[in-house]
Amino acid sequence: MSDNIKVIFGFDMETDVGSFTPYYDGVKNATAPLVELFDKKGIQGTFYYTGDAARRNPESVELVKQSGNEVGCHSLFHETVGDELFPIPGVVPLLPEEVPFRIEKATEWVQQVLGEQPISFRAPRLWGSTALLNSLEKLNYVSDASYPMYFYRERYVPYNPSSADWTKEGDMNIVEIPNFADMVMKSNDPGLERDRDQWPLFRTQGTDALMKHIDSFVKFLKDRNLPVVLCFYFHPWEFIPIQESYHYGEATVTPDRFLTLGCGDKAMKEFSLLIDRLKDMGSTFHRADDFARLWNKGEIR
Repeated sequence: MSDNIKVIFGFDMETDVGSFTPYYDGVKNATAPLVELFDKKGIQGTFYYTGDAARRNPESVELVKQSGNEVGCHSLFHETVGDELFPIPGVVPLLPEEVPFRIEKATEWVQQVLGEQPISFRAPRLWGSTALLNSLEKLNYVSDASYPMYFYRERYVPYNPSSADWTKEGDMNIVEIPNFADMVMKSNDPGLERDRDQWPLFRTQGTDALMKHIDSFVKFLKDRNLPVVLCFYFHPWEFIPIQESYHYGEATVTPDRFLTLGCGDKAMKEFSLLIDRLKDMGSTFHRADDFARLWNKGEIR
């Protein structure tokens, strides 16, 4: 199974363990090793910063910029800017009318550190919405990688969304890039079908287990004469040692084990192996902004 496979690696530069802690140890300590690995492997990707992460970690932003990788945006404070897919304690989605201001402010904060406007976006938890896409389009973003294929199960390849419904094709300029999921496997998660999602199998089960899902999905696309685009999401905190629980403020937070399992050296080892396996398949690796431009030009189909 090879030839003409496009890969987009995205890192969501956020607080450690997503919304469960206020710390930035992953952004502080994993950016350099990841950039060095990309340079060693001769590939590039996109690092999506929350506005707060960019402001608090300007050296990380500068490192990504100088390495030739893309700096994108990941909301203001890792808030829910789209439609909620499942409940998370203490997390309340923004109202649709609040979204434009928050996206403008997030863009502004990243731009202040980066020196130019970010033009690629990913919503925290892949929770996008029509209000979000319209806000991004207004700000001239060229790509969004928020579509959770495992949940909507309608879009398997990138598309230009509709301003009336972001999950449908339309005439917007921005390119929506669905996040890879195994659409062939039998799901054991009725309704949500979250077990189709690729994350975080590379560190919880290993690259070999993930590659079985990748091979299955690549065949699924090729059998339908669809272009093969694999969009992945990772987080810098996955590549440092992570505690199973954290105490701060007035409570102890213990995330579900899959969120912290295999973080640190194992994740880095498996991620390096994943790059090699994808290269063996003949894959090429793209920044999200460059990919979107090529897609809109019709050069990747």
